[in-house]
Amino acid sequence: MHNERELDARQGALLDRALALGLEGDPLGALGWAGSALVHDAEAAAALLVMGQAFGKLEEPELAVEALRTSAAAAADAGQLPVAVAACLELRAQGIDPSFELDELAATYARGSSRLMEHGASPPRLPHGTAPAGPWLDGSDRKATIDRARKAMAQARTALDSERARGLPLVARQGFFSTLEGPSLRALLEVLEVEATQADATVIEQGTAGAEAFIVARGEVEVWRRPPVPDAEATVLARLGAGALFGEMALLSRAPRAAMVTARRPTVLLVARKRALDELADEQPDVGRAFAEFCHRRMMVNLLRTSPLLGAVEPSERQLLVRRFKTRAFEAGEAIITQGCEPEGLHLVASGEVVVMHRQEQEATVIAQLGVGEVVGEVSLVLRRPAGADVVATQPTVTLHLPREQFLEVIDQHPVLLKELYSLAVQRDQRTSSIVARPSIEVDDCVLV
Repeated sequence: MHNERELDARQGALLDRALALGLEGDPLGALGWAGSALVHDAEAAAALLVMGQAFGKLEEPELAVEALRTSAAAAADAGQLPVAVAACLELRAQGIDPSFELDELAATYARGSSRLMEHGASPPRLPHGTAPAGPWLDGSDRKATIDRARKAMAQARTALDSERARGLPLVARQGFFSTLEGPSLRALLEVLEVEATQADATVIEQGTAGAEAFIVARGEVEVWRRPPVPDAEATVLARLGAGALFGEMALLSRAPRAAMVTARRPTVLLVARKRALDELADEQPDVGRAFAEFCHRRMMVNLLRTSPLLGAVEPSERQLLVRRFKTRAFEAGEAIITQGCEPEGLHLVASGEVVVMHRQEQEATVIAQLGVGEVVGEVSLVLRRPAGADVVATQPTVTLHLPREQFLEVIDQHPVLLKELYSLAVQRDQRTSSIVARPSIEVDDCVLV
């Protein structure tokens, strides 16, 4: 096991260097490093992808096409759909129609495919040999490097064909992709784009508008969030590897990006742009519905992990609880709660941001700014009185809304919520009172529901 991990790490380093050289405009160097990576084939498909890109830049179109087609087939059999799609898109960049390859991918990974595993992931390829510490050649000899790369590529194709002759392997389901029927998946793959980025490059900047989602084909990214406090350090939220989807909320909400994403190593990404997906959803509504459902589930999972309120509920009960909430969307400047009015219910902020303001005569005092995972509306519901402040979306915002009529039923089923909401309501009421100089609620005056 230790030997396998060491080989994987060395293999990854070889491909990192190959990708970096390709991005720096050194295709011959990239070819040497990527070709060396074929010695150990855990990432053979990605190595072939980089070789195909390098051959193309070296104006060796026939070799580029062969490398990319082999990459697409190897990635498909290894359960690496994003790499396979990237190879198909690179074929198109070489002036080759990848329709056959995309058709094969859709047939393999669409819902109902006989090649999809019921559960689990595709078994990893066993490593063989010893991954070299550097490239075959230093890149100074073009002919020698290309000749050796051609031979390595031919060996990879022979090995792939030999494996396929024994039967096509089962492959792992691919998240959202494998929820689609064949024609819908095929249409979706058609509109994706491929991008590569160097290590430490910023992929998403927090606070900016977004109009695309990303899938990691090969590499790794890190998700950070900067708190709204000047000079405060950013917090690492997650590290995402091959197959991970991020940035998808930008396709459903126009809220600014809630976090920043940087590449930890040279990374290949698939890009899904909102305009292209909107046009696709108009033509094939089931794609739009499936994506909205997928993003809704992701939003729920994120809230289950980050919301202090939901964190108070037993883990086994959280999924059933969040199903009682309904999604609502608000434009910037739109009121979610209006001061002096009876509350419509409880809101959990799923994306975006809100401001809490108390109006007195002609002046408005900002009480708080709240973001993802925060709850609003609890003061009125728990303390049983009209809202003491406005809650207004400061940017396009999505909330999970629990209607007032269902509130009593929910806290009856989950009494821990009442405890958490009551404590939060009293704290916020006291904070509001200290800011606007009005009497706060006395605990003895409350009639608990």
